[in-house]
Amino acid sequence: MKTIDGGVTAAKGFWAAGVEAAVKYQNRKDMALIYSETPCKVAGTFTTNVVKAAPVLWDKKIVEESPFAQAVVVNSGVANACTGKQGMDCCQTEADCAGKLLGIPADAVLVASTGVIGMQIPVDRITAGIEKLAAAKADTPEAGLDAAKAIMTTDTVHKQIAVQVEIGGKTVTLGGMCKGSGMIHPNMCTMLGFITTDVNISKPMLQKAVSAAVVDSFNMISVDGDTSTNDTLLVLANGQAENAEITEEGADYQTFCEALNYITVFLAKKMAGDGEGATCLFEAKVEGAANKEDARTLAKSVICSSLTKAAIFGHDANWGRILCALGYSGAKFDPENVDLYFEGKNGKIHIYGNGSACDYSEEEATKILSEPEVTVLADMHMGDAQATAWGCDLSYDYVKINADYRS
Repeated sequence: MKTIDGGVTAAKGFWAAGVEAAVKYQNRKDMALIYSETPCKVAGTFTTNVVKAAPVLWDKKIVEESPFAQAVVVNSGVANACTGKQGMDCCQTEADCAGKLLGIPADAVLVASTGVIGMQIPVDRITAGIEKLAAAKADTPEAGLDAAKAIMTTDTVHKQIAVQVEIGGKTVTLGGMCKGSGMIHPNMCTMLGFITTDVNISKPMLQKAVSAAVVDSFNMISVDGDTSTNDTLLVLANGQAENAEITEEGADYQTFCEALNYITVFLAKKMAGDGEGATCLFEAKVEGAANKEDARTLAKSVICSSLTKAAIFGHDANWGRILCALGYSGAKFDPENVDLYFEGKNGKIHIYGNGSACDYSEEEATKILSEPEVTVLADMHMGDAQATAWGCDLSYDYVKINADYRS
């Protein structure tokens, strides 16, 4: 597998654009388009929140029922969530408009929104934005970058990646972009993510790969414990790599899954590290768990602990909060037989073992906790299962950002 420059336009036959439509924001790109020259197999995963935004309902129907998909229209600033019939009508209008301009069926157009819940989208601005997108679309890396920037809300950096692998003697490319900084919690995948690929794969196998990929990537991150109403991950495959169609598990399917997993983990970590107000990426590794489910549960409990996140922000080696978070996770273990470590680029220190604190240097611990990436390692000594979860520290700025988000 080779990492290459680019994002959603890296794979053959995919175009993109990002434009300013003033849906909510002024003087910045806030609408994006992904377009394939040819019809795509499409798979997706969506929020588990009972309150689902109109675009989520629209996209679920297309993923489940439409023969193919060929475009995605995304806006930032307004979530089109809790907007009733008017919100669904907006999705239909977007699809009709994009379909007409791109020469594809309306039921081949996916839509996605992110931003403030409860506001109605100004339909005239959305349709005008779609016209701009259709005119601006290109298959260049710059166009993909414009799209990645246009879907940002409180994100501080754009998030994209592309990789290449060989499948059946053909070069297969996958490219992805995502946005996410707040209202992030692991219950399917998180916020908005879009992956394009030229692999030739059947729809059932694509959905199987996508559903599996989110389990140890997007489902293992949390910023604030809030599962969004708009969580959407869409993967489009147009088959232009011309490999023999992947219709069952085997070497080709495994190679594709490895590439897809690499992209989803990369994007998930980018979102966790860019959490609202965050100063570092906070990683929790669990080893020696009794089973995989316990390992995931324990790791997520640590990165979701507000007290632990606050300690990480303060560079405070307060291992008691970590042990406490492990203890209320629901997984069974012997606290007298757990080892805790802090890891970073500057080293690794043993902070807890045999039921009590280890003899470690507070100065050395503070140095590790001051790095931009901080890892807590918990060895449970219960079995062979392991898992990793990602979050961020909890800073003063998180409250500042979310106290006046609507205004």
